[in-house]
Amino acid sequence: MTQPATGTQTQAFGFAEWFRPGEYQRTRAALDGMERVGARHLRTHLSWAEYHGDGGQEWYDWLLTEIGRRFELLPCVHYTPPSISRTGTSAGAPHRLQDYADFVDHVLTRYGEHFEAVELWNEPNNLLDWDWREDPDWQLFCEMIGAAGYWARERGFRTVLGGPSPFDAHWLRLMGERGVLGVMSAVGLHGFPGTWDSEVGTWGGWENLTRQMREILAEYNPDAEIWITEAGYSTWRHDEAAQAQGFLDALNASADRLYWYGWQDIADTVAVQEGLRFDERHYHMGVVDQDGRDKLLARLLAKGGPQAVASTLGLAAPHLGRGTKPVLITGGAGFIGCNLAESFLSEGRDVLLLDNLSRPGVETNLAWLKERHGERAGWTPTDLRDSAALHDVVRDAEAVFHLAAQVAVTTSLDAPVEDFEVNARGTLNLLEAVRRSGAKTPVIFASTNKVYGNLADLVLADSGDRYVPSDNEIAAHGVGEGRNLDFCTPYGCSKGVADQYVLDYGKSYGLPTAVLRMSCIYGPRQFGTEDQGWVAHFLIRALNGEEIVIYGDGKQVRDILHVADAVAAYRALLSNIDAVRGQAFNLGGGPANAVSLRVLLGEIGEMLGHEVAIRHAETRQGDQGYFVADTRKLTDATGWRAMTGWRDGVRDLNGWLSTWNGPSAGAFDGTAEPVAVRRWA
Repeated sequence: MTQPATGTQTQAFGFAEWFRPGEYQRTRAALDGMERVGARHLRTHLSWAEYHGDGGQEWYDWLLTEIGRRFELLPCVHYTPPSISRTGTSAGAPHRLQDYADFVDHVLTRYGEHFEAVELWNEPNNLLDWDWREDPDWQLFCEMIGAAGYWARERGFRTVLGGPSPFDAHWLRLMGERGVLGVMSAVGLHGFPGTWDSEVGTWGGWENLTRQMREILAEYNPDAEIWITEAGYSTWRHDEAAQAQGFLDALNASADRLYWYGWQDIADTVAVQEGLRFDERHYHMGVVDQDGRDKLLARLLAKGGPQAVASTLGLAAPHLGRGTKPVLITGGAGFIGCNLAESFLSEGRDVLLLDNLSRPGVETNLAWLKERHGERAGWTPTDLRDSAALHDVVRDAEAVFHLAAQVAVTTSLDAPVEDFEVNARGTLNLLEAVRRSGAKTPVIFASTNKVYGNLADLVLADSGDRYVPSDNEIAAHGVGEGRNLDFCTPYGCSKGVADQYVLDYGKSYGLPTAVLRMSCIYGPRQFGTEDQGWVAHFLIRALNGEEIVIYGDGKQVRDILHVADAVAAYRALLSNIDAVRGQAFNLGGGPANAVSLRVLLGEIGEMLGHEVAIRHAETRQGDQGYFVADTRKLTDATGWRAMTGWRDGVRDLNGWLSTWNGPSAGAFDGTAEPVAVRRWA
């Protein structure tokens, strides 16, 4: 990854997004999203072929009007109706070249009130857009586009010449010699470094391309501007930070306008020009995925525009110096990860944080660590699914704490394949990277109590405000590691598979591995949601005076554990890795910190001085009525004990949230210090 720019040449940017006829709902959602992230410009195609198809005129009547009232619209007019094409395809020249200029004239008359500039064709050196085999000397193209450009200029519109992809200086000079550049207000430039353009072999860099264009324009039309009408990066390898960096690079180029391609990933059921799923790169060019969920770039733009993108990417550091043996924490910007990192960094040790920042808000944890510890807190945005990149990351690690995961049961039910890829395959990728490094690097894995299933066989008695198990042993000590594994929900399956792989790599390959099957961890720097991090979620909602939804009757019991104690447990395993290798341990607050949702909500209300608003809903799939971890095995092996009582711990979290001014404030003020900083052992 290139080093991010410290600023941007201009804060104005736009998107290039193609909309298919009939996509009313998707279009509205996309336009809302683009407005949300601060885009001002929108380039979309106006297909000459589709316009003359069934419902085409009605579609564009709606689309161009809708876009034009919300953005500065740039319609790209291309695709010949096959019935009048010399090749019988939309990429062929029309038999009568003047027909294109006539259609452009019609577009300007019908829709001209919604835009001031019109783009004439798209990627003319792409055979799927212009069949140059039937026009080898570009005479047909020049006559067709030149006539349309001349007439559009006469009518008072700005004209944009469609950009070739890849850039071709010889073609652009030919356009100048033929007089086409002379009738253009701007010339399009396309570039996809790292996706369609090889950064090693074919990509010359934005500055090199714009310099070549300026030299040609200086000779044929010095007043013409350069517009980057398509620049983009496919996240098919899950490298969302690289997409964000590519956006900044394009925004900083010496061009007069940027249209980033595109807004939304193409649905995997939709065929692109080359065919259905012919090339996976096509399907991941958006800044939101096919379901509309933000990728890193969209989330940072919404947070603070290009400056927020530059600020976050500026936290990335190159690999630590030779001879350095950092502690590697996957998910290091997350709640437990950043507290664990702080414990090592506060001792002067180097830590490498692997985190793709997929969880909203964790970039503030990363910034907090970087501000406190500078370059000793290294960050790599590598994704666990990028197996090749992991090898370099783990190579010099002193130890690996593997906390990165898809963490919500609800998300796993909605997207089980993605859940598997992150939790199961991602863990296997990491283990393989460690194994192939040749070093016996300790790997400590954050598993979950969900590997024991929903514990439906436990007989529970209603004790008024909570459930208690009828089994006296479990009531006294909690659920032990001897409990049979019973994977339930896709999340339980993926984490359970990972749990077992970590233990087996200790047996099969001799890696010093250990597993912590965690119960409910809470504490400072947790951005709790309804799906995960429920203790913080309850407090955040209560502090904001918002209603809390309880799934079930609220008598479910959990043994909540303060993050300071969780950090101490992880460190205890590492300190005793030779004694604990190949073993799994339950980690939670134990019976002393077992509390029902009802009791916790009552405590929160008492702490805040007002009753908490509650609404009940149906019990969610896979929910456990009772789980308390039996932690005696961990205590016997390492001497670890939970030191923070749940009431004191919840008050500590409340103090941090109150000082931080809550998630709605959008930034941590840097003054509050969590318990995990003050005491981790």
